[in-house]
Amino acid sequence: MKRIAGWLAAVVGALALMGVLAFQFMPAVQDRVFAAGARRQLARQSQLPTGDEAIRVVLCGTSSPLPRLQAAKACTLVVAGGRMFIVDIGPESTENLALWRVPTPQIAAVFLTHFHSDHIGELGELNMQGWAQGRTHPLDVYGPVGLAEVVAGFNTAYSLDRQYRHAHHNHGKGLLPLAAGVMIAHPADFVQPGDVPSGRTQIVYSAGGVVVTAIETDHRPVSPAFSYRFDYKGRSVVITGDTVFNAGLAGAAKGADVLVSEAQAHDLQNIMAREAEAVGQSTLASVLKDTSRYHINPVEAARLANQAGVRELVYTHIAPPLVFGFLKTPWLRGVSAERPNGVTIGRDGLLITVPLDGSAVRFDQLQG
Repeated sequence: MKRIAGWLAAVVGALALMGVLAFQFMPAVQDRVFAAGARRQLARQSQLPTGDEAIRVVLCGTSSPLPRLQAAKACTLVVAGGRMFIVDIGPESTENLALWRVPTPQIAAVFLTHFHSDHIGELGELNMQGWAQGRTHPLDVYGPVGLAEVVAGFNTAYSLDRQYRHAHHNHGKGLLPLAAGVMIAHPADFVQPGDVPSGRTQIVYSAGGVVVTAIETDHRPVSPAFSYRFDYKGRSVVITGDTVFNAGLAGAAKGADVLVSEAQAHDLQNIMAREAEAVGQSTLASVLKDTSRYHINPVEAARLANQAGVRELVYTHIAPPLVFGFLKTPWLRGVSAERPNGVTIGRDGLLITVPLDGSAVRFDQLQG
């Protein structure tokens, strides 16, 4: 038996070597292998379920401006009523959407919480990708006052790109129509720059049973800044954007099934600031220290979730970056005393399913 096994191993090894050599020196074999791989990748279906039995939320970017490998900047995808929505679209997040085969031409609207670069950095890229893959109408973008300037800036920055791609690919067949390659701004002016936040709300989108409410929140000196509440068939999800703890947000989030909240562990961030100062990076140290004034910490987010009576709290926009798993312990310090259950630290690709029948919220993971 040992002799037969040895002979079989030798044969398998020889065949493997012949295959490697054939690939290295025979273009026809190379092309067939490449074609098979290309077809397999192109035929992959989206990992995103779109059935009408639940609201679904995907964290497509969970990092703060501080970089973390395999974590894009702020981005959350919401699926409800057969429609897809994006809340914030930070750098690297469109790559995640592509890896998960999310059909970007079908995105109904983008909602921006505010205009920090880590929340808007890939707005132009998301728009371009959806258009280049077949969207036939402009992309609607919602957000606070100032949105018109932001959207106009991205439209201008990508104007030559649109012309190039139209010239490359139109072929006289109407592909990539220029009029469909732009974004349209829908600013909500119920809050004006400099207003003292008081938790005001306004419905900014309503179609197909999906209602999106903008919630005035407190990210001063950034003003205005919004959170968003998505309601569909009795279920609801709130996405905070950047904020400090405030009673208005707790009231507007009342009874939601899931609260997706940004959070920064200020004590760990301050340690980073101290260490940055120690190695001569004084500007970075000052910036890191400042951030505690305008971000909510994990314990405060837990308190917010409790006051709102939400079933599940999911952290995102996580700062400082949790580069090792064991750092979750100090990052969550004090949270269990405030909220012992219903707390999840988000990660890119986390899929949150909120069944419309009110049954338990489910958590899964998309793979790149």
